[in-house]
Amino acid sequence: MKRITILAGHYGSGKSEISVNLALANQIDYIVDLDIINPYFRSRALGELFEERGIHLVESTIKGMLGSDLPYVSGEAAVPFVNKKLTAIYDLGGTENGGRVLIQFKDRITDRENIDLFYVVNLYRPETDNKDKIIRAIRALECEAQLPVTGLINNTNLMQHTTEAIVMEGQAVLLEVGKELDLPIVYTVIEETHHFPGPFAGETIILSRIVAEKWL
Repeated sequence: MKRITILAGHYGSGKSEISVNLALANQIDYIVDLDIINPYFRSRALGELFEERGIHLVESTIKGMLGSDLPYVSGEAAVPFVNKKLTAIYDLGGTENGGRVLIQFKDRITDRENIDLFYVVNLYRPETDNKDKIIRAIRALECEAQLPVTGLINNTNLMQHTTEAIVMEGQAVLLEVGKELDLPIVYTVIEETHHFPGPFAGETIILSRIVAEKWL
């Protein structure tokens, strides 16, 4: 991972769950919840866990009111872009509109070589169920965020009904997307309850459903 990793994807893509798993596995300094579109199933629900692990959470809720939905971004969100000693994961809101909040940091981003913007795809979400839709979504995100997507994350799944064939189906489509856009698959996500031999494209993330457990 680079110093700063930004995750984007449509609603239900699993980007928040992946953000949390990556933050915990890599002992990131900051996790920044930039989702000001959807107040549910967000990484902000895990404040106590992050505090225990020494990870600083930046989010936009009223303290003690998990369901509050305030469309603003804390000024703290800019800190990892300014302090080059910090590592951070940014969790964006769904659709290209979620990427729009990054524009406010444009002048503070001076080391793009240390920043990744990954696009998370679950092929079983209707907004990203084929190559053309995924490519359109990525191009729209890049336009709004004013940052290039640098990699793809295959999170194709049907929850407990996921099979290895389903994961491979998502991989096949993302390889086509990657070929057209010159993007690698950087991670393949496998839920910890599944045991698929692979091999899969990119690094494998063994996912714990930490966010879903907190919200449900």
